[in-house]
Amino acid sequence: MSISPIQLRHQLHRHPELAFEEFETTSTIIRSIKDIDGSDKLKLHTPMDTGILVEYKMNDDDYLLFRADIDALPIIEENEIDFKSTNDFMHACGHDVHTSILYSFLIDVLEKKPDKNILFLFQPAEEAGGGAMKFYSTDVFDQFKIRNAFALHVTDEYSLGTVASTPGVLFASALEIDIEFMGESAHVAFRNEGKNAFNALRIFLDEVEGLEIEYGESILLGLGKFKAGSVRNITPGRAKIEGSIRGLSVKVIEEFYTKMESVLSNVKSETGVDFSIVRGAQYPEVIVDENMYTKIQSLLSSENKFIDCGMKMTGEDFGFFSQKWPSFMFWLGTSKGEKYGLHNPKFLPPDEVIEIGKKILVKILINI
Repeated sequence: MSISPIQLRHQLHRHPELAFEEFETTSTIIRSIKDIDGSDKLKLHTPMDTGILVEYKMNDDDYLLFRADIDALPIIEENEIDFKSTNDFMHACGHDVHTSILYSFLIDVLEKKPDKNILFLFQPAEEAGGGAMKFYSTDVFDQFKIRNAFALHVTDEYSLGTVASTPGVLFASALEIDIEFMGESAHVAFRNEGKNAFNALRIFLDEVEGLEIEYGESILLGLGKFKAGSVRNITPGRAKIEGSIRGLSVKVIEEFYTKMESVLSNVKSETGVDFSIVRGAQYPEVIVDENMYTKIQSLLSSENKFIDCGMKMTGEDFGFFSQKWPSFMFWLGTSKGEKYGLHNPKFLPPDEVIEIGKKILVKILINI
């Protein structure tokens, strides 16, 4: 007998795993799916060490792809609940809920046997490393003609059951960056004998802020980690910042990146401090197909509060899939008064959102 979607959510929440390390998560999902009545009608594809693509085929028509992400974050949970994380990681972005919604949807499909062809993707590494692109690069999708792709993301920005999306760009393109400044350390009493990497970093931040202002709302440089120096009486010979550039499109980000490199070169000329940039994962913008948006807005508005939320600077690697097939992605509200935000150690959607999300996917499946 299969476990319930809520039981699956609790199990995944207790044992979160980071990007590309979701080995037990994948095994748990596979075991749970195989225990569902009628699962012998499914075909399971595992082209990567983690993640799984589940095929449900009923005819010779095109496929609809529904995706959930399965990885967690290196955040220590602060919720005191009976299914609290047992390690130093946490599903602080709700991927345990996404997975459980898709699992619940799969159960519903096997019970009702709709005459549709469906792919259920439990995708690894959304948070880091570009799992969508890497899963696609295995060529596992080459055997399927996919008509449309769908995904959701929970958030406590909106009240429970609210659906929020927008036609066109929903989530920004995102590029992870690490910038290191390499100077020469010196005793603070003789600081002019060194090349202060922290000063170079500070000058860069001042100048790049002006560049960011020029772009207005089409670009955002977000920096979350800073490191410089080792002891109080030695000026830093090295300094490093880690963050991401968010933009309206990949093109806008690349243009900003080039100008940012020019700023760094100017700082080097001014201070004598060298620099290096390491590019990390890059996600294209999530594009919501306008025709699908109009149809689904009409479809869901009768039972769910439906909001046109406009573009958000959130990065989401479902954007890679939205470049391949006409897609619809949406926020699913979870708040019952609380508003901690994503990636917060107290972010905790209620279990009841799983059923709400499942019903929405069922409605989309039947009417698209």
